[in-house]
Amino acid sequence: MRSPQIWFAPLAMLACSFTAQAQGYPAKPVRILVGFAPGGGTDIMARAVGAKMTESLKQQFVIENRPGANANVAAKLAAESPADGYTILFMSVAHIMSKPVYKNLGYDIERDLAPITVVSEVSNVFAAHPSLPAKSVKELIALARAKPGELTYATSGVASPEHFAGEMFKMMTKTNLLPVPYKGGGPIAIDLMAGHVMTSFSTMPPIIPHIRAGRVKALAVTKDKRAAVLPDVPTVAETVPGYAMSTWYGAVAPAKTPREIVVKLNQEILKALADPDVKERLALLGADIVASSPEQTAAIFRADLAKYTKVAQAAGIRAD
Repeated sequence: MRSPQIWFAPLAMLACSFTAQAQGYPAKPVRILVGFAPGGGTDIMARAVGAKMTESLKQQFVIENRPGANANVAAKLAAESPADGYTILFMSVAHIMSKPVYKNLGYDIERDLAPITVVSEVSNVFAAHPSLPAKSVKELIALARAKPGELTYATSGVASPEHFAGEMFKMMTKTNLLPVPYKGGGPIAIDLMAGHVMTSFSTMPPIIPHIRAGRVKALAVTKDKRAAVLPDVPTVAETVPGYAMSTWYGAVAPAKTPREIVVKLNQEILKALADPDVKERLALLGADIVASSPEQTAAIFRADLAKYTKVAQAAGIRAD
């Protein structure tokens, strides 16, 4: 049997190395991967938090947009990156939704990525081009039933929050809306304003400025209560009892990132979220700050994975 002193010495040295690494972290710029195009909710959250972390830690936190496959291109890249704290992924509930839908993602959200925090939660908005005759969810349902398969709604891809929101709506209202995929909330807003797609279940941050400007109209919000920033807009559940859906944004790191660095990133993100400027900006976008610990974040992942696995099975959401 090995001498206890010899057995524990490498572990002690490793622990000291991790502690020293965390104390000197970050010593160079940090890459923040975002799996959606600029202008969407995940991108907005990453830029708001990343700018404050750059100020606080005196190193650049650089946003790198890598859209594709419902943000899973960026997630796979993050999972395969060195576990040294210099690559993190700003994600959304879309990454949880993907697991029961895609046969081969090339990574596992639970095995390959370490939770840091859930940053914020927002309602989605059931929005429409101003030319659409329907002025309410009730009228939209009637129009969709009269024109099955003709009304379109935009998504950020298969298994995106917009897609789940739309498929849940279709399932509960017995309507047939046609999903049209985009690469994020920014492009969705542009095409919805132009009338290239007639409706969307957009996440709130990228769409709310256009609602306020009258360029699109809000039919309803998808959470089970009205949004403080859109108090006159009803919930979908006021017409379709039991309907409820929201989107959250969070941050993860490669799975073997040292615990000390994960904790430091968590603390710095929470510090950024406590900044008055960030709080005001997110509030105007309809975002509720969550600021969870890594352990709380892991629990959120598990609960939503169970929830959306059931939804995907019931609605038949699949990706080839």
